[in-house]
Amino acid sequence: MTISVNGVEIPDEAIHREMQYHPAGTPDAAQYQAARALVIRELLLQEARRGEISPAPDAADPEESLIQELMDQAIQIPQADEPACRRYYETHQENFRGPVVYHVSHVLLPAAPNDHEARRAALAQAEALLTQIGTDAGLFIAMAMKYSACPSREQGGDLGPVTRGQTVPEFEKALDRLAIGEIASRPLETRYGVHLVHLRAREGGEPLPFDAVRSQVAEYMEQHVLRRAVAQYLQRLVGDARIEGIDLEGTETPLVQ
Repeated sequence: MTISVNGVEIPDEAIHREMQYHPAGTPDAAQYQAARALVIRELLLQEARRGEISPAPDAADPEESLIQELMDQAIQIPQADEPACRRYYETHQENFRGPVVYHVSHVLLPAAPNDHEARRAALAQAEALLTQIGTDAGLFIAMAMKYSACPSREQGGDLGPVTRGQTVPEFEKALDRLAIGEIASRPLETRYGVHLVHLRAREGGEPLPFDAVRSQVAEYMEQHVLRRAVAQYLQRLVGDARIEGIDLEGTETPLVQ
């Protein structure tokens, strides 16, 4: 069925071009996301023209500029004041901590994610090594120097100070679960292979004072209000429009970046 917005058709060719910007689990899902984005875009362009809004004179993309001008006029976000920021900070202090630094060593037994045979072999080897190592940190160093495929083997598996974002998420989660000084009792799988992990120390993570995060709190609050306001505005436009060929139920998420 042809997709249209108030009688204006969204061409199939445009949807297919748009799909590259909407990676999804299946082609159908990507096609739906692309079509939905183009429908919302057309809806906003129509609303801007109905309101006789003009793009910025020097705009590289007049249509994008038109949408931005519309949103700037339609959505007004008040600045978060000091009392509101303090209230938010006091109820969400866990979100405002200094960086955590891990001192960690590992043994890497490489195995590609899709090489199931290599994975099984690496896991079996890791289990055997853990049985030998137990809780002996010195033996962990020796095994790293002998078996690890990571350059850190030269330092007995020592990765040096590691902060969040420097390793893959599954590795970071494992570090958060370990007690200081603990050698993980089970092998850890990542995209790189199978790891033995020893958390030698953990530092930082202290709550930050309000004055240090005042601007961060305000920005978060304003962005939260903005997302909600844009979602409500889009819902109103969708509800007032004649949209055919696609079901936009659940368009509570802002589709304009």
